[in-house]
Amino acid sequence: MEVCALPPLPRYPTVDALRAGAVALAARHPARARLRRVGTSRAGEPLLLLTIGHGGRQVLVVAGPHANEPVGGATVLRLAERVLADARLTEGADATWNLLLCLDPDGLRRNEGWLSGPYTIGHYVRHFFRPCFLEQPEWLPDGVDRATLPETRALLALQDELRPFLQCSLHGADVGGGFAELTHDLPGLARRLAHASVRLGIPRELGSYDALYWPVLGPAVYRIPPPRRSTLTAAITEAAVDSTWTRPRHHGTVTAVVEAPMWAVDAVADGSPPADRDAVLRAVSSALRHDSRLLTRLAVRLRPHLPGTEDTARLLAPVDDYLLVCPRLADSWDPGTDDGSGRGLPPLTTAHLVALRIAGRRLALRTAGLLHQAVTASGRDPAGALPELERLLDRWCADYRDGCAARWIPVARQAEYQCRVVLAAFELAGRHRPAASRSGESDWGPGAAVPMHRE
Repeated sequence: MEVCALPPLPRYPTVDALRAGAVALAARHPARARLRRVGTSRAGEPLLLLTIGHGGRQVLVVAGPHANEPVGGATVLRLAERVLADARLTEGADATWNLLLCLDPDGLRRNEGWLSGPYTIGHYVRHFFRPCFLEQPEWLPDGVDRATLPETRALLALQDELRPFLQCSLHGADVGGGFAELTHDLPGLARRLAHASVRLGIPRELGSYDALYWPVLGPAVYRIPPPRRSTLTAAITEAAVDSTWTRPRHHGTVTAVVEAPMWAVDAVADGSPPADRDAVLRAVSSALRHDSRLLTRLAVRLRPHLPGTEDTARLLAPVDDYLLVCPRLADSWDPGTDDGSGRGLPPLTTAHLVALRIAGRRLALRTAGLLHQAVTASGRDPAGALPELERLLDRWCADYRDGCAARWIPVARQAEYQCRVVLAAFELAGRHRPAASRSGESDWGPGAAVPMHRE
């Protein structure tokens, strides 16, 4: 496999580094680039938009929607340099690029313990933070009119101001492969994504857990389904959600969600039929049930001894979410269990089964990592849980490293992959002409949904 060489980008940018990089770009190109504040986070951080060009057709790129996915920040700085260096992307296309540096800067600051490395899975999960489902700013759990997070309101206002023909949301899977999710089909994107994957040594995720029930538009490209009302756990397991991805459909916006992995697992690109589908599903489901019971007992043991601070509450809120959904996910994957949804699993390849194994391990690792942080932040361990948490983290990280053969993808390659997929979507969406608004279609009904767990 030929892997192209890239200039060094040794680490993920912090909130301050993102701001400094954007300020420097705007200062070097005052006639073409400008930086403005479009909102304020819950903790008072500015939400900054770097705009390049003066064309009539608007592009909106959103970085940092998930606190533990910092690759988007590196991508928008790389993308800004690329756009400034090539007039065909602005004047030549009558386009203006609007780059939101980070949608959740508060959450990104809470991840700064691992952003500069060392880039091991163990170091990552011991310093990882991701807020609870209801505090993730791309989701609209109560509908657009009742959006409460200031970050969400800022993004909604920006969508209405710009009416972009293309919106790209930059996400990063911790372990797995690269893939994209679209609100509208962009013929040719799967081929462009495949080319970027080969050139950069990043496997395509052909059976994404996130898109398990979604239509496939091409290898590693999935169609985002219409939002619908549902219960919390059903929305998380079945991936039907009202969000800022689908919301600007009335502007004719094409949304592309671009996922890049931090640690790659080559087996997620194996589209062959599995040798024993049901045996693997039973093993994955059983492991997730076992891990969630173990973590539930640990959480119950720890809670009386943890300080009742806001910081502790923010760490434990996502723990509660994960422990709520793990049993439901295990039931939905188990071929011998009726999960009550009335929906069976779609046809599964080896890639699907690998993705489900990775997803189950991810939920357990995140839960254990957050509990570990809650204990270490308190400065004491009267419940004696820390040695057990350390053993669990070490064992489950080794499963990723040795059992799944997870390998680190350098930050520069992650960012270049996203950059290439965004530029491909820009070219292809420029040819796309949606029939006015999608809101009149039967499958795009109004109404609030509840948030789902997304990677």
